[in-house]
Amino acid sequence: MLQPVVIAGGSGTRLWPLSRKLYPKQFLPLVGDKTMLQMTVERLAGLQCLPPIIVCNEEHRFIAAEQLRALDIDHGGIILEPCARNTAPAICLAALLANEDNPVNNLLIMPADHFMGAPEKFCQAVVHSQTAAEAGALITFGINPSGPATGYGYIKRDQGHASPYPIQQFIEKPCAEAAEQYVVSGQYLWNSGIFLCSSGVYLSELEHFRPDIFSACVSAWDSRTTDGDFIRPDCASFENCPDESVDYAVMEHTDKAMVTPVDPGWNDLGSWRSLLEQLPKTVAGNVETGDVLCKDSSNNYIHAQHRLVSLLGIDDLVIVDTKDALLVAHKDRVEDVKYIVKELDNNQRPETQQHREVYRPWGKYDAMDSDERFQVKRITVKPLAKLSLQMHHHRAEHWVVVKGTAKVTIDGVDRLVSENESVYIPIGAVHRLENPGKIPIELIEIQTGSYLGEDDIVRIEDRYGRA
Repeated sequence: MLQPVVIAGGSGTRLWPLSRKLYPKQFLPLVGDKTMLQMTVERLAGLQCLPPIIVCNEEHRFIAAEQLRALDIDHGGIILEPCARNTAPAICLAALLANEDNPVNNLLIMPADHFMGAPEKFCQAVVHSQTAAEAGALITFGINPSGPATGYGYIKRDQGHASPYPIQQFIEKPCAEAAEQYVVSGQYLWNSGIFLCSSGVYLSELEHFRPDIFSACVSAWDSRTTDGDFIRPDCASFENCPDESVDYAVMEHTDKAMVTPVDPGWNDLGSWRSLLEQLPKTVAGNVETGDVLCKDSSNNYIHAQHRLVSLLGIDDLVIVDTKDALLVAHKDRVEDVKYIVKELDNNQRPETQQHREVYRPWGKYDAMDSDERFQVKRITVKPLAKLSLQMHHHRAEHWVVVKGTAKVTIDGVDRLVSENESVYIPIGAVHRLENPGKIPIELIEIQTGSYLGEDDIVRIEDRYGRA
């Protein structure tokens, strides 16, 4: 049986400032209304398969679970990586889970942040490759190149066989001249990072070529804990695991590697330029998202998240405006956005970590304004959701309900607070906010005190298992 594995642990730094550490690109709706994770999972509808196993970061667990729930899609478990260790360990954890039920299950391993314009062609390629995978092959799917791209790795196939082809060579991202030669030869494919193999074969090859990765993952798996849908490998064991991709750890060494060519309208959406190429354009060649006004401007990517962005006499730029950060870059330099992110991280700037709007399992909040002794948030709580029962040592809070009716508990006393009403929570009071209704509630929270950090939350009870 086919067991999909969706790897959703990337950080997507090249799509900053839209993609952030706590809300990376796989959870964003970059093409259409659905997120990249949702589109990846929906792609499986063309295959007969088990519910997908999701591998993601501990910090993204509620986002992943909520996005699957919104589609009413079952899953085969959500494995939470305690830290990022690349694709070889992530796949190992998923293989260990799949191996418990059936060691010969074929794993279909897919990144959560790729786009396919013709997913039916991908599904056909998977079906075509299953027999070879069942016979022990480690198959990767190679994309027929549409041009001499230098941003992808290449795979040289042995053309003396039928598909899937034995692999002669993996090539790192080439220079422009080499890429031209690869495309002209017809022997090379782009490396998509999508794989098909049995769980038992992958585990055996990983143990053979990288016993250090294998043993660390097995140790972490054997000491795992479970929390509802979430599976947590042991943190200390997994932190000792080397950081390595599946290509370096296994595929470049094994004699079982094969490649199936496919042309599903694939795009890894790895940069703003790739989005400019992928999305529908105006007559002037602009991609315009949000409230955008362009005059005498062409071939630009403009993303306006919360206000009007206007262009006059501007060409070939990428402009991304979010609530707390603005990026302006030439489209030929967008691959270097990662260096901006690195410098911001070095300066400990919060703009690389999270957006002004922060998602929680109960809803979200928008940190609208702050100063030394106050902070203002707009809080949205989903129907029937509730925040943890908590208290603060350093701050008081004043809540003003602007939509819906909230149930508020303060020191054991419950009360309903409706629109245009407010309530005050003193420092040290044990309190909880809950939405008992069928529509989201919205309120304005004004915090005042000597310390306003998120770590001044003492959780007494929490339905989401947070400490």
